[in-house]
Formats: sequence, structure tokens, C-alpha cells
Amino acid sequence: MFKLRTAAAALIAMMLTVPALAETRIGVVDLRQALFSSNAAKAFSEQLQQEFTEDEARVREIQEEARQLGERLEKDGAMMNESERTALGTQFQEKAQEFNFLRQRLDTTVSSRKQAFLEQARPSVDAAVQELLDENELDLILPSEAVVYVRPDLNLTPQLLEKLNQQ
Repeated sequence: MFKLRTAAAALIAMMLTVPALAETRIGVVDLRQALFSSNAAKAFSEQLQQEFTEDEARVREIQEEARQLGERLEKDGAMMNESERTALGTQFQEKAQEFNFLRQRLDTTVSSRKQAFLEQARPSVDAAVQELLDENELDLILPSEAVVYVRPDLNLTPQLLEKLNQQ
């Protein structure tokens, strides 16, 4: 008897929630794609690339020097006396450490600049998403990462990109 009541209650609950789900209007956006395809992101990327060109060149130069020292140590190490081999090994280790330090510093700086860009862009992205919500009379906009499949007409990413480019 208890199982019958539970089953009946579950059936009634499902019948009441189905109409509510049918009325919910949902859209999907790929926030990352829209943001990083926007004109502002492209300009930021170009600025970042110009700003760090010299630093990247220096990192590549140090990497090449370390590579050459490593090759020389491997190739000629057997023919060198102990002190020469030790000195060359020390030079190689110093170059490798310098390379790692410069690479890490550059990566950290670029990453923090990208994070700052994302934080700066957040209000305009939120405003554009709100406009999409209102214009399309939607109840919910989901990120594309949370969706397995979406019909093309429910994917609002191109419209979001257009709005971001208008700002």
C-alpha cells in the first residue's frame, strides 16, 4: 500500500513538473569562444604580443645557448679533462636555470595580464548575456561546457560575439 501511494505521488509530481519544464526557454553560449573572438580580445592579444616580443626573443636565445652547451657537453665531454667538463656542466646548468627563471617569469606575467583582461571584460560580457536573455525572452542561458548537445538555433554564441563587438 505504501509503495502504491509513493508511486502515485511520484507520478503526480512528474505530471505537474513536465508543463513547467516545457515552458522554460533556454539558450546556450560558449563564453570563452565569444570573448576570445571579440575585437577587444584580438586587440589585447596583439598588444600583448608586441609588448612581450623582446622578452620572448630573450627566452629563446637563452634556450638556444643552453641547448648548444648541452650538445657540446654531450659531444665533447668525453674528450675534455675533468675541470673543463665540470666548468661546461656548470655553465649548462646556469643557462638552464636562467632559461627556466625567465620562462616562468614571462608565463606568470602574461597569465596575470590575461586574467586582468578577463576581469575587465566581465561586466561587458555579463551585460551582453543579459541583453540576449531579454531579447530572446529566455529563462536560462547555459554555458556550452555544461551541455552535451544544443540545436543550432539555441546556440547564441554568434549573437553574443556580435554584442561584444558593438561595445
